[in-house]
Amino acid sequence: MAGHSKWANIQHRKGRQDAKRGKVFTKLIKEITVAAKMGGDPNFNPRLRLAIDRAKEENMPADNIDRAVKRGTGELEGVVYEECRYEGYGIGGAAVMVDCLTDNKTRTVADVRHAFNKYGGNMGTDGCVAFQFRHCGYLIFAPGTNEDAIMEAALEAGAEDVVTHDDGSIEVITPPYEFVQVKEALEKAGFKAEMGEVTQKPQNEAELTGDDAAKMQKLLDALESLDDVQEVYTSALIGE
Repeated sequence: MAGHSKWANIQHRKGRQDAKRGKVFTKLIKEITVAAKMGGDPNFNPRLRLAIDRAKEENMPADNIDRAVKRGTGELEGVVYEECRYEGYGIGGAAVMVDCLTDNKTRTVADVRHAFNKYGGNMGTDGCVAFQFRHCGYLIFAPGTNEDAIMEAALEAGAEDVVTHDDGSIEVITPPYEFVQVKEALEKAGFKAEMGEVTQKPQNEAELTGDDAAKMQKLLDALESLDDVQEVYTSALIGE
């Protein structure tokens, strides 16, 4: 059992994600393009398969996906993106990790550093917080879901762990590139997740409330609003 406010926090995050749909296509196109550099066949490139699956979930037109793959494999001309990760600390020392895809690393690092400094954070050195996160997929199911049934179905589908939180919500942890497989298997078994994604999951979370929570949210929003930022991960659990 863990995380007494997990469900409220997940609902809060889901609402914020829904409000940011405008940037989703841009981020997914970048991810598909970069992933396709390692091979344009999703059957042999799990990162590309995951990116395409995410794009389809967001109802991205097939033509957009195809063009992004071809730009990645070099069949079409396009911007060359580099991957970079920046790490640091937010309010109360909460760990923050920022993954970017950029055509100008000098610009990107300056923008990320500025956001950290402006909103009370502190950009650190490479590796300063990465060890606090685990690359994995997760699916959250509402309180009241049959724990025994979902555990059996999840583990049979290839999940790594099933965690029941104090508020009754159930979290299924998957290997990163088997996320879609587990999600589809659970849906076939009658279990539909309220939220799920492949992420960098913090090993330990620090709950922030009141002014600290508000300040931390401003920092996260500032980082997420940057054009070159793909994902922002944090160990902060933002309370109401």
